[in-house]
Amino acid sequence: MIKTLHYDVFTSTPGSGNPAGVVLDADQLTESEMQRIARTNGFTETTFVLSSDQADYRMRYFAPEREMDLCGHGTIAALTALDSKISLSPTCQIETKSGILPVMRLANGMFRLQQGQPRLHQFDGDIKQVLAAIGLELKHLDDRWPIVYGSTGNWTLILPIRRLEDFHRMMPDNQRFATVLTDFPQASIHPICLDTYNRQATMRGRHFSATGAGSIEDPVTGTASGVMGVYYRKFIQPLETETAIIVEQGHEMGRPGQVGIRISGEGLDHSKWKVEMDGQAVFVGVKRVGEEEADVKTFHLGF
Repeated sequence: MIKTLHYDVFTSTPGSGNPAGVVLDADQLTESEMQRIARTNGFTETTFVLSSDQADYRMRYFAPEREMDLCGHGTIAALTALDSKISLSPTCQIETKSGILPVMRLANGMFRLQQGQPRLHQFDGDIKQVLAAIGLELKHLDDRWPIVYGSTGNWTLILPIRRLEDFHRMMPDNQRFATVLTDFPQASIHPICLDTYNRQATMRGRHFSATGAGSIEDPVTGTASGVMGVYYRKFIQPLETETAIIVEQGHEMGRPGQVGIRISGEGLDHSKWKVEMDGQAVFVGVKRVGEEEADVKTFHLGF
């Protein structure tokens, strides 16, 4: 049986943040076996840790129905699992489909992950159709800020929303996303807002999974939070020097968490900026593929 470690990420409290599965020593698994394990686990992503001849570790990330290039919370979960097993060095590198990414171990169980190169792309689609796909209308849009696709590893559509209360109105129809996101049909939709529950937070978000990902919503999303940091520095508070923000997410799902994002690099050319994400994880339990379905269901928290 294959053992999956369950961690809750971007929180220190079990039952909050974003659940992730971690399979260590996964070199013997085939791609189809990884996909089957991820589907059985039911997490938004399961991380498989493999050996690498280019970095300290190689990580592959599988949603229930497809592989992802990068997963922020899955990486933090895997690093925490590795650290509890072998005590990681203060710095290391991981090989992902988004490139070789540096990692720094901070104090108190925190890790800092450099994400992929930030990219932005203008949205030229039908915004009414996009809003309808998450149960909103034009009146809910915050038209002070642009609607753009962004990526630090995975493409998502950043959708600025006017009020915090509008976040509770959202009802995603994920199967429509691929038809309304014409430039990037594989993208997710990530509404953002400057209103927050916590005074410490700079912005809040929700993250609705892409068509075909096998999940509906991600409680707290690392890569999309990185895109939010780029968006904030580029459009909301344009600065030529380092920017740091705190993103809150997950309240609507009953799994609140926070992500720290740092955007460094001189000038206003976002393609030359460095995006770093801070996060922690807490161990919840162990699952083995092949156990009874009743056992599997206990690991579907938040979905």
